[in-house]
Amino acid sequence: MTLPGRELLDRVARQNPLPDFVRNHWSGSFAEYLDIVRETPRVTRNAHERLYDMILSHGTDEIMVYKERTTRYRFFDDPIGGGRDAVFGLEKTLADLVQILESAARGYGTERRVLLLHGPVGSSKSTIVRLLKRGLEHYSRTEAGALYTFSWKEYQPDGSFTLTPCPMHEEPLRLIPIEVREAFLNAIHAESADPNYQVQVSGDLDPFCRFQFQQRLTEYQGDWARVLDDVVVRRLVLSEADRVGIGTFQPKDEKNQDATELTGDINYRKIAEYGSESDPRAFNFDGEFNVANRGMIEFVEVLKLDVAFLYDLLGASQEHKIKPKKFAQTDIDEVIIGHTNEPEYKKLQNNEFMEALRDRTVKIDVPYVTRLADEIKIYEKDYNGRRVKKFIAPHTLEMAAMWAVMTRLEAPKKAGLTTVQKMKLYNGKNMPGFTEDHIKELQDETRREGMLGISPRYVQDKISNALVAFSDEPNVNPFMVLNELESGLKHHSLITNEELKTHYRQLLSLAKEEYDEIVKNEVQRAIAADEAALNRLCANYIDNLKAYTQREKVRNKFTGQQEEADERLMRSIEEKIEIPENRKDDFRREIMNYIGALSLDGKKFDYRTNERLLKALELKLFQDQKDTIKLTSLVSNILDKETQEKIEIVKGRLIRYFGYDDASATDVLNYVASIFARGDVKQVRTG
Repeated sequence: MTLPGRELLDRVARQNPLPDFVRNHWSGSFAEYLDIVRETPRVTRNAHERLYDMILSHGTDEIMVYKERTTRYRFFDDPIGGGRDAVFGLEKTLADLVQILESAARGYGTERRVLLLHGPVGSSKSTIVRLLKRGLEHYSRTEAGALYTFSWKEYQPDGSFTLTPCPMHEEPLRLIPIEVREAFLNAIHAESADPNYQVQVSGDLDPFCRFQFQQRLTEYQGDWARVLDDVVVRRLVLSEADRVGIGTFQPKDEKNQDATELTGDINYRKIAEYGSESDPRAFNFDGEFNVANRGMIEFVEVLKLDVAFLYDLLGASQEHKIKPKKFAQTDIDEVIIGHTNEPEYKKLQNNEFMEALRDRTVKIDVPYVTRLADEIKIYEKDYNGRRVKKFIAPHTLEMAAMWAVMTRLEAPKKAGLTTVQKMKLYNGKNMPGFTEDHIKELQDETRREGMLGISPRYVQDKISNALVAFSDEPNVNPFMVLNELESGLKHHSLITNEELKTHYRQLLSLAKEEYDEIVKNEVQRAIAADEAALNRLCANYIDNLKAYTQREKVRNKFTGQQEEADERLMRSIEEKIEIPENRKDDFRREIMNYIGALSLDGKKFDYRTNERLLKALELKLFQDQKDTIKLTSLVSNILDKETQEKIEIVKGRLIRYFGYDDASATDVLNYVASIFARGDVKQVRTG
């Protein structure tokens, strides 16, 4: 039965009340606020303290990145937004940022600097700031992140009053006159429930609140305590949409923009009412610096600002003051964070007139991701969800990510190390002659790795193009996306160097070669994924291995005769993982020791727990079975019933074990079959 609209609305509203509405709309007297401060003095934190505590409130993990211990801040996984703005692969950068915020929160000097996120386009600079803004909004709605401001009572002739909010959301304790503030704060601290936190309130009221205070102070003949009775303290919830505590400023046409957008402007309609341009009641405190007080302000492409704006920025950062038109310098409390890209930062470095800004800036490099696994996560976040209806074949996003990462790497200077191998090394895979221990050395020899290369945005655009362009196809595969990436280079607005385009095309070829090796390996494993056959092969190998290492003979299961260990069988397996003849004894002892250690622990040996042995067995079984399956007959489409049944089994394994669907499994089998038909039957590279 369909419910009437009113009844439906009421039912849904009862079941889904606005969370914490009453708590976030608390109001009370100044005296009641003092009780809150004594109980929870951290409500008086400044903006830098609050931002730092907000990040920590989501927890941390200690992780190892290239064998270097780093703190990972869970906040940047975007728990508030459900992960849609999660930042991947920038643990070191984010740790540096939080360390600077910690220094600012402790008052060590960086609170008087502009935090400048610097990096190439699409490197997550805007995402990081967006996370911080949204995090502050959410934190201000929690008990741990509570903060307060106040409104003035405006009395009417009948004794009632209306409330006029403080336009810059000031901390209520700023109402305590500076002359008596230290003694007052000491008294609060003496009765505080948290003696480890010292309440510190600096700065004076904004011009409007100062005017209101002075007017009442005169009326009450200097009794400032009575002035505070004209104040209603209220909970403050930060909101960028409501322009409360979160500000954003971005450059526009110079003809349509002036400094009043930062510091507010005169309200000419109210001049007639109050009689003066310098009356704060005739001023709109709605500039971005004004509305961002108590929170943070973002400067988009900060170095594109006109010089007039930069002067305001200098005072706001170093002195924590702004200069509204017609008024004295006004104190502010906010985190100032900007972001810029490489060309604009170079202009700053080369402009001697900008020395003052450089001196007041803390630069934090935000490079592109150089770990393949992290780059894959960026694309999986967008294309592996419900929003994408089309099936994306395995390795499609991986190949796009592989190419993107390789464009950001500098050519290795070490002999015998290719760009592909360097990428794999960065991704945690040991390469011949190189281990994770060499990564720091490799990174030290680069100058700007991660600051150049292809943006994730370009890759995301081309993946989207492939999804649309091949809408009639049952799935999108790696070649569709790689071809889109290549064709897009012709018109890439940021890449005009033909030599660089040629280099990027060569890297696409390397990505395609890697894809060939990956799918050949998967098909080989799917063919060899016969559990019973693998168990038999492994048991046979272990029997012979045991006889060989213990200098015994092995019983032939068919003849019952005692025979020498089958050297040919053992070597045919070991050679699949490139165990040389002179190292075979070491490998065999290693396997037997592994089995012995398990036995001492009361555990049974399972070849699947030893990655190298599993790979060797699979490759051996593939070699033994590939001729019976006749994979190359797929190319000619001449299949007998027995072969077709075997092909269907392999296809089923690709679907079950490797994530293909029916269409993409058929495609990859046909593709690998064409490789074998061309005679390209090289064993899969161990690298």
